[in-house]
Amino acid sequence: MAELETKRLVLRPFAETDAADLYAYAKDPRVGPAAGWPPHTSVENSLEIIRTVFAAPNVFALIDRESGKVIGSAGFVGRHRVELPRPDDELGYALSPEFWGRGLMSETARELIRFGFEDLGLRTIWCNHYEGNERSRRVIEACGFCHQFSQEEAVELMGERRMTHYYALSREEWAARQAVRK
Repeated sequence: MAELETKRLVLRPFAETDAADLYAYAKDPRVGPAAGWPPHTSVENSLEIIRTVFAAPNVFALIDRESGKVIGSAGFVGRHRVELPRPDDELGYALSPEFWGRGLMSETARELIRFGFEDLGLRTIWCNHYEGNERSRRVIEACGFCHQFSQEEAVELMGERRMTHYYALSREEWAARQAVRK
């Protein structure tokens, strides 16, 4: 799998040796529940997530260049929406609260969007956030995604129902924004 870089981060596949760093932020109750998953309960729990969920193609560990630590995860989760032009994929992400408010997730998402359109050949990238997750909403909007619809749905890992807001970005919309930036 590819290794990607941004100004402040390296994005690379997760390794089993990342379990302690992952646990350090994934145990925080401010991280997982906002994204629809329970806090990690142990380093072993984080290792199991690395071996299963994070072993999927195009899921990356976010490495802080300064410290060399894993401070988040981001990538394409392999989910598709029938109403969107294909190929499509969902962009998901999580970041250690220690690094919130620095623009790192928007920086990461922009690089993953570029990767998705240029390297993976996607036509549409989509994402969502749950009601009340304003940090995620700001990342989504900063990256140029357009709201598509909202609906209440089951959040299986949390055993509850939540209002979910869905957004999408087409390759053409992204390319037009890149042309304006140049």
